[in-house]
Amino acid sequence: MALLSTIRQPFAHLRDRAIAWITRGEHPASRTITLTRRRIYILPTRAGYGFVVVLIVMLLAAINYSNSMAFVLTFLLVSLGANAMWQTHRNLLKLDIIVEGAAPVFAGQQARVRVAIANPHRFARNGLQLRIDDQPARTVDVPGQDRTEFELPLQTKRRGQFPVGRIRIDTRYPLALFEAWSWPRYTTPVLAYPNPADNAPPLALSGDGGDNGQPVSGEGDEFAGLRKYTPGDSPRHVAWKAVARSGRWLTKEFHGHRSEDRWLRWDDTGAQGVEQRLSILCRWVLDAHQQGAPYGLELPDRVLPPAISEGHRHECLKALALFGQPVAGAQP
Repeated sequence: MALLSTIRQPFAHLRDRAIAWITRGEHPASRTITLTRRRIYILPTRAGYGFVVVLIVMLLAAINYSNSMAFVLTFLLVSLGANAMWQTHRNLLKLDIIVEGAAPVFAGQQARVRVAIANPHRFARNGLQLRIDDQPARTVDVPGQDRTEFELPLQTKRRGQFPVGRIRIDTRYPLALFEAWSWPRYTTPVLAYPNPADNAPPLALSGDGGDNGQPVSGEGDEFAGLRKYTPGDSPRHVAWKAVARSGRWLTKEFHGHRSEDRWLRWDDTGAQGVEQRLSILCRWVLDAHQQGAPYGLELPDRVLPPAISEGHRHECLKALALFGQPVAGAQP
């Protein structure tokens, strides 16, 4: 396997350079690309080259024997091949390839990129194959004036935020004599969190000591009064009776007592390398979220205050994923 990988590397580099040269005039998109004539390429398949050889032999035989029926059959097959080439090219023409994005994953895992194909014409598009990089292809059919949604796997290699990159779409429909393909390129970001450490130090209770047992606005069961409604407030906390009486939107305010916050600090990891520190912090974020206690994250370039929610978990993991990196980078 290592030998095969070594042999493939220079060919993969040449392939990437050839693709970049062929598609140099095309512009990437963040969501939708329409396959115009300039984006579609077509060549005969192995069966197509064999079909051409057979036609040449038939034509030479017809000329040699001056056989009119052989001429008729030869030109009939030529017209069939020309029509197959046109049908194969038309199977991709004017399709809208839409990339919706992907849910975040941990580095090394497969992201599932949400893709849709919209067919604006009345005739169906059959036998479409799509893939990203060297991942397995997905075969789909799109009915006329309809839309098909599916997911494509994308292998991540390291943490960070990366563009989806190129998606290859090809078809050999209807006779597999020709293959038409396109390589639309997308800037839609895919986020890869750091890998959580397997042997991380135990999560320590690291609070500031000043808010332990203190009342916390917006949490708990003790009613503390009414305040002006703000978008995003839970409907369960809206003071509906007060709204009916006064016509003003008000929200019930509650107080509770918050347990000591957990602070996940860069300097508390006890590790040396940047990636190792991020891996430990990632494990601590997952553990603290599972335990249900408010936790904050302290990085050298950013501090996230204590909270407990799915959104806070994502923000902490995203901060770890993007630490020391630009928002967009090379493809994973």
